[in-house]
Amino acid sequence: MTLWLIFALMTAAAIFAVLWPLGRKPRTERAGSDLIVYRDQLEEIDRDRAAGLIGETEAEAARIEVSRRLLAAADTQPAAPLALSAVQPVRRRRAAAIAAFVILPLIPLGFYLGLGSPNVPAQPASARVNAPQGDQPITSLISQVEAHLARNPNDGAGWEVIAPVYMRLGRFDDAVEACRKSIAFNGDTPTREANLGEALVAAANGVVTAEAKEAFDRAMAGDQHDAKARYFLGLADEQDGNREGAAAKWRAMLDDSPPGAPWVAFVRTALARVSGAPVVTTGPSAGDVAAAGDMNDEQRTEMIRGIVQRLAERLHTDGNDVDGWLRLVRAYVVLGDRDKAKDAVSDARRALAARPDEIRRIDGLVKDLGIEG
Repeated sequence: MTLWLIFALMTAAAIFAVLWPLGRKPRTERAGSDLIVYRDQLEEIDRDRAAGLIGETEAEAARIEVSRRLLAAADTQPAAPLALSAVQPVRRRRAAAIAAFVILPLIPLGFYLGLGSPNVPAQPASARVNAPQGDQPITSLISQVEAHLARNPNDGAGWEVIAPVYMRLGRFDDAVEACRKSIAFNGDTPTREANLGEALVAAANGVVTAEAKEAFDRAMAGDQHDAKARYFLGLADEQDGNREGAAAKWRAMLDDSPPGAPWVAFVRTALARVSGAPVVTTGPSAGDVAAAGDMNDEQRTEMIRGIVQRLAERLHTDGNDVDGWLRLVRAYVVLGDRDKAKDAVSDARRALAARPDEIRRIDGLVKDLGIEG
């Protein structure tokens, strides 16, 4: 509606501009009126001479001057009748006015109907710019981004956008370069460092190179909970033959994982690979949580005891998990089984006897809980 109103105003302005000069009245011919004036002047000269107001010499000079002007005015009078000369301009003005009213609106309307899209709903410019170009192949879109980056090599946002696309397409060397430029132009963050490390690992056919490990270490320095960096550092330990170090990193990662984290199943598989034993979850499963809603207090306590028992069985099979021992001791204290908590402390100290740092963590927990002795 707004567009049509604008068109109407523009058309009205154009018609007004054309009709304004056409509506002005033609200048009347002055020749006829001049002849009458000059004749009256001659008669007035004769009256003044008869009344003795002027002398004969002055009267004759005045007659000569007025007669000269009268002859000049007579020579400039048009030969054609005034009525005929006035009719022709009026006809031309009417024709021009009709053309202005008809042709001026039709010309822009014809262009709009031919070139525009009057039946397409209105859409903001931002929506048209950001609309997905589903009919355009991904290679064409990538080519456009690459052409833009060739013209604007310092566009950090462009490099950050295209880096994961390169990863998905298997263009790992290009992904490494894009990640490096993203860090250079956008700044160093844990996420960008972890993405660079991942691209370096992919470019090295899955090997965590020294350069990739440095990138993951920088990511961990900025965020101790960066999942990608934690996983690949564990993978680096595994590739270096340090299976226990890899298992410790991945167990800690599972312990800190939020509910529903997408990497949990993947990390469990990796942990089972290096520990040689199936990984048992330390918390209730989705089925356990659903069933707990229909239980009374006694039934829920028994369910929790079963979960704690499964944790204890796992730790007696593989006692290298210091975080598992810490959870087990706390669980026994919460359940009121202080004797079992003390037994778990003793078992943990024996299993971790070769790791004094981890023994100190156990001792610290014992002191905090007040279960020593």
